[in-house]
Amino acid sequence: MTSATATRPKITTPDAQTVTQVQHWTDRLFSFRVTRPQSLRFRAGEFVMLGLMGDNGRPLLRAYSIASPTWDEELEFYSIKVPDGPLTSRLQHIAPGDEIILRPKPVGTLVHDALLPGKRIWFLATGTGIAPFASLVREPETYEKYDEVILMHTCRTAAELEYGRRLVESLADDPLIGEMVAGKLRYYPTTTREESRFTGRITDNLTSGKVFADLGIPPLDPATDRAMVCGSMALNKDLMAVLEAAGLREGANSDPREYVVEKAFVGDGV
Repeated sequence: MTSATATRPKITTPDAQTVTQVQHWTDRLFSFRVTRPQSLRFRAGEFVMLGLMGDNGRPLLRAYSIASPTWDEELEFYSIKVPDGPLTSRLQHIAPGDEIILRPKPVGTLVHDALLPGKRIWFLATGTGIAPFASLVREPETYEKYDEVILMHTCRTAAELEYGRRLVESLADDPLIGEMVAGKLRYYPTTTREESRFTGRITDNLTSGKVFADLGIPPLDPATDRAMVCGSMALNKDLMAVLEAAGLREGANSDPREYVVEKAFVGDGV
């Protein structure tokens, strides 16, 4: 693969970080790792602005959730590829040794501080919306706060679920949280365009009660259940309606409640 540095201006800002690893999961999805600024501190679930220098010499930046845990020495990101997207049409061609721009000012609502204490937490994601939860399921705090952690991830095909599947499978051997994860993390991957063990949209599986039956757990209860949502704007709205109907209320860093939604990602045209 040809390095992207051959087709774009050299980054000269102090926010430049070096790409250390790139993995292409499908023709639409890829993940990459970059060096971590020494000054960067973040809470699991937060995002930063990153990107490349545009042809006009100005930074072209978009919000990306940090997929790596807070203790990782590098930063990991998970991205969609949009053929004509201003940023990802270029970003998908990065290779180890290339540089990207990363603004080390993490923010976001998908953090434990924005939720009231509970017993069970739901991470609800579609597509690359799993990125913040890739960080959260690798955080000791998640298992210290909750008795049960449920990761629901929906994609079109099984191939698009591969990033999450491999991540979850690796947790049992994780030297830091392996023992904490055992018996607590429940993984519920579903597909919408091909048959698999579990099929259907997240909203349908929640409203029909299928996911509760499949996992052998009681329905959502605002006294015990907490939730985080990350997906398209349409999914976010649909899931908010489902959660509100169950009695859960939307929270924020300044007003913790029963669920939170990341609204920084409004579409895939990146």
